[in-house]
Amino acid sequence: MTGVKRLLAASLTLGFIGGYVDTVGFVALFGLFTAHVTGNFVLIGAELSRSSGGSVLLKLLVFPTFVLSVALARMVALRCERTKTVASRPLLVMQAALLVVALACSVPAGAALAPDAPWAMATGLFITAAMGVQNAAGRLAWPALTPTTVMTGNVTQVVIDGVDLLRGAAGPDVRERLGRFIWPVAAFALGALTGAFAYVAWKFWALLLPLAMLAGLVVMDVRADRKG
Repeated sequence: MTGVKRLLAASLTLGFIGGYVDTVGFVALFGLFTAHVTGNFVLIGAELSRSSGGSVLLKLLVFPTFVLSVALARMVALRCERTKTVASRPLLVMQAALLVVALACSVPAGAALAPDAPWAMATGLFITAAMGVQNAAGRLAWPALTPTTVMTGNVTQVVIDGVDLLRGAAGPDVRERLGRFIWPVAAFALGALTGAFAYVAWKFWALLLPLAMLAGLVVMDVRADRKG
């Protein structure tokens, strides 16, 4: 497999994981966004506006958790720069390790989840940390890849380039960009759909699928600087 095909495989796989894990978190953890963390601000406002107030502690904690995980990913990438090694594999391993911890925390949480239950909160925060690493890895290890966790910008670019393609004004650069952007969007949508049904069927054991996919990327060792 050539370097270009490896990067495309990484884009599709990470896009699928982004949609899948975010949906599992949303369905399982009371509407928590684990990849698109800024969406939780809307949910916090909605819950605080209700007379009951709801439980917002988990949603309040995900933002600093996300920030911390991105900072740790940056430190890992900087260490890789100092040691002249590629950051992609360590960051993938870091993300997988955080998902493993999240899965382990979900076991004592059991089926009787509550928004403020300690094990449920730990599960949500470790999933958030894992997705924070994926967000950071997209910039630190694969800067040429389109975003794989938040699709709003991708969809906007796809529509703009699609309009130019339909009106016959799309050059080779536009066609190439459209190809890069549209596939992660499709993979994210498929991941979101799959994640919802997987959680219904297997609860948090559904996280085994993205773990297997991350392991595949580690074995593949996708690098941004690989040319062939």
